[in-house]
Amino acid sequence: MRDPRYDILFEPIQLGPHTAKNRFYQVPHCNGGGYRDPSAAAEMRGIKAQGGWGVIFTEQTEMHHTSEITPFIELRLWEDKDIPQLRKMADKMKEHGALAGIQLAYSGINGPNLYSKEVPLAPSALPIRTFTNDPVQARALSKSEIKDLRRWFVNAAIRSKDAGFDLINLYGAHGFGIFQHFLSRGTNHRTDEYGGSLENRSRFANEVIADMKDAVGDKIAIALRVSLDETIGDLGFSNQEVREFVEMNSNLPDIWDLAQGTWEDCSGPSRFKEEAAQEELVRGIKEFTDKPIVGVGRFTSPDVMAKMIKSGTLDMIGCARPSIADPFIPKKIDEGRVEDIRECIGCNICITGDMTMSISRCTQNPTFMEEWRKGWHPEIMNAKGDSNNVLVVGSGPAGLEAAWALSRRGYDVAIAEAKTEIGGRVTRERKLPGLSAWGRVVDYREYQLQQRANVDIYLDSELDAESILEFGFENVAIATGATWRRDGVSRQHVVPMPMDAAAKIYTPDDLMAGNVPTGNVVVYDDDHYYMGGVLAELLVKAGAKVTLITPCAYVSDWSNNTLEQATIHARLVEMGVDIVLNRGVASIAADHVVSDCTYTGRTQTYAADAVVVVASRTGNDEVYHTLKEREAEWADAGIKSVKIFGDAEAAGPIAWSTYAGHRYARELDGADIGDALPFRREITELAVD
Repeated sequence: MRDPRYDILFEPIQLGPHTAKNRFYQVPHCNGGGYRDPSAAAEMRGIKAQGGWGVIFTEQTEMHHTSEITPFIELRLWEDKDIPQLRKMADKMKEHGALAGIQLAYSGINGPNLYSKEVPLAPSALPIRTFTNDPVQARALSKSEIKDLRRWFVNAAIRSKDAGFDLINLYGAHGFGIFQHFLSRGTNHRTDEYGGSLENRSRFANEVIADMKDAVGDKIAIALRVSLDETIGDLGFSNQEVREFVEMNSNLPDIWDLAQGTWEDCSGPSRFKEEAAQEELVRGIKEFTDKPIVGVGRFTSPDVMAKMIKSGTLDMIGCARPSIADPFIPKKIDEGRVEDIRECIGCNICITGDMTMSISRCTQNPTFMEEWRKGWHPEIMNAKGDSNNVLVVGSGPAGLEAAWALSRRGYDVAIAEAKTEIGGRVTRERKLPGLSAWGRVVDYREYQLQQRANVDIYLDSELDAESILEFGFENVAIATGATWRRDGVSRQHVVPMPMDAAAKIYTPDDLMAGNVPTGNVVVYDDDHYYMGGVLAELLVKAGAKVTLITPCAYVSDWSNNTLEQATIHARLVEMGVDIVLNRGVASIAADHVVSDCTYTGRTQTYAADAVVVVASRTGNDEVYHTLKEREAEWADAGIKSVKIFGDAEAAGPIAWSTYAGHRYARELDGADIGDALPFRREITELAVD
């Protein structure tokens, strides 16, 4: 069943005192759950185990209360009280033969300690480096405190063993971990035996790993995660120094876990990072050690995975985002079902769960983090209910996901698409600069639907309420998408803004339809996600001189949560876009816009031959409301339910649409739960007085 080309991916490998059953290594990744939602996080990891991963790790786990990253919600292993929730996770990881790993983190200059109120400790006294620029500084560890820190790591290692973990990953990458802070000249300014030369800067890692091996080395393998290149020049831990470090300490850990620079560098979205983007940085490091090397690179192709191992570049394939998009990647490759893999699109919506301190989502896999909360399994649907068929009106991401999930439940499904091709907004957006990988949302579902005998797709089929009533479907799912507003209503303007009738006004829909203006073009971005920046790129490539005006302090402000804001800004500057921050658009004239300062209201004008308004969207809900008005006719037409969801109900990112479609499919014909909570949650146990 398995293609022999991929046999190498399923060879066992020795990791310290343990043997991993294959080369699939789910690297530590966040999920927005952490200590607040431990059962949800545990079940999510357990699904990975079912999917065939050889090694599965927790996310970053804070190992001591003197270094924590509130408001972000990660796991904690501060005391014995934390062991039971982590044991539950380890048990779930090991149910199907995977090795269970925990990542221990001491955040140093990345830990503001807003909850514990402890003074942050780091190799050298420096300001805390956080996403929120907290006005706090860390002080330098004394030598006695370094000994304390070594002991705290040992205590955490013993607790990890008691919780049932097989591996410990020591976090020294992405600028977040104390090991990187010691190794980098940018953060280690010490003049004692822990600073200066690479040998001295390596001392702390050597001491901690030696201590931990003495304490738990017979039971637990030790992985050291270090950055491949800090990308800050001579001041930082460069790729050359990484190679020297590995050669100098070749047998230090049981596994070398190598990841690129900052988190933004390592987990860059598909707009800016190709699959296996870190190959050049990691190639050749294997020559310096006999220990296994794992690396990442948003691996989605089994051919690329096999190549990385056959070439001697890596020993194990590290995946975070691809393991979220499809937890069953190893099993599908093993069973010869490569075409069934839900490939990660690299949109980084999963990361926004961590950045917004909420439960994570995945555009491709709407069951992510709902495995325990709602009982959703990525490969198994609940049984069909009492009705037999569903008409899905619209084939965007919400409609396609609903149809795919409904068909697996056993319903007969008809999809009516008004246009000549399926995909809705994804089909349009995938043609924009850098977004081609997003087309996988449609490609995967189109292929899967083609395999289903109980699904029919009708193109060029715009339906009105009268037609729907005549068809006689038992259930009608309205997933007709949304349209970008032309009148500027969004956050700055809650009513239509003043616009001269002679002004040339465009929306994202116009540009995606091929109507791209040239000359002096103002892009007014009051949406604040990717669309404004992407359209500015499109306009420049078409020959326009672009000014992007936004009321926010950042271009594409919300993309800070997807780790791409800085790259977007740099890209636009390099392309010659004039970026105007902290200013809105008060009105649009025939040949200019009047811009007002967000803070003072002072105005100035910008020449504009055309204006692209990236504001809010209006749901295409006319058919739904007409059907609701004629609800008295449903019974005679054989209709049991009419439901609107996705962008047609309330516009949002694509992940919101696939989630909405999946939820509709799961809940069809379900019992009315009334006012009950539609998901499970955990609450904090009250302490004994």
